[in-house]
Amino acid sequence: MKIAVLGAGAWGTALAISLAARHRVTLWSRDSAQVAAMAAIRENRHYLPGCPLPEGLAPSADFESALQADVALVVTPLAGLRETLARLARAPVPPPFLWACKGLEAGTGLLPHQVVAEVGPGLQSGVLTGPSFAEEVARGLPAAVTIAAADGAFARDIAQALNSERLRLYANDDLVGAEVGGAVKNVLAIACGISDGLGLGLNARAALVTRGLAEITRFGLALGARRETFMGLAGMGDLILTCTGDLSRNRRVGLALAGGDALEAITRNLGHVAEGVSTAREVARRARALEVDMPITDAVCAVLEGQLTPAAAVAALMAREPKAE
Repeated sequence: MKIAVLGAGAWGTALAISLAARHRVTLWSRDSAQVAAMAAIRENRHYLPGCPLPEGLAPSADFESALQADVALVVTPLAGLRETLARLARAPVPPPFLWACKGLEAGTGLLPHQVVAEVGPGLQSGVLTGPSFAEEVARGLPAAVTIAAADGAFARDIAQALNSERLRLYANDDLVGAEVGGAVKNVLAIACGISDGLGLGLNARAALVTRGLAEITRFGLALGARRETFMGLAGMGDLILTCTGDLSRNRRVGLALAGGDALEAITRNLGHVAEGVSTAREVARRARALEVDMPITDAVCAVLEGQLTPAAAVAALMAREPKAE
């Protein structure tokens, strides 16, 4: 199969490396200098150093040429999804595609599939999501993720075609649930990073993960998701990984906030996009409109906006009235 991976950040590069073991893969970047460097040294030294590009992977800055593929994977940050989809939709024969970004679009509060519906209505598509650190996937360590689509048959067919011994793919037709799990877990990872950075212990982390899953589920159900999706890879699996793994960018944001660093400096020094920062505000705004209670998300927003210190946010959460689980 011929695959186009659109976006040469860490996750796009990792997916391209993994898929190139069985397929012909073009890794597209808008940055021609980055493409030239990857072609010369056979490594994405800026975003994924130490992970060589296999022979079956061709870096390219030619978008139209890259789209001569059987399937495309849009692996830009969420902020770049709309623009990339618009270019894809203008292709003479757009290939079926998956997107692999997580979050709610800044300003609109839309989930990625809603952006797709606006920009590329009628195109065959779905989301690739679940617990997956780029570095581990690129190194060939085992991982399992979800492909979700409104068309369950499409999700099953793509999962079957792309499944491998190292990257196991599960199909799901709950598109909303898969996206909500991938979006809100980043907000909870910031909360867990704050907790760990303050030295609050493993009990506190377990409480945040568990009550965070309750928040994700309430929010997802209000948007039409199915409860069981949040017990799977796109829900609990991704939440556990992002809240506990040292490779998590969003958890690192929380750790730095707990250490007293300013948010602007944290995001600048991170070198990668931490989607939880912008997503937190959009989730909180949309939850209020839906009258969904999300106290941990609200506390994270208060810290990000400088309204509460990390310690004060924890105190506010612990001071809430007891209630039934």
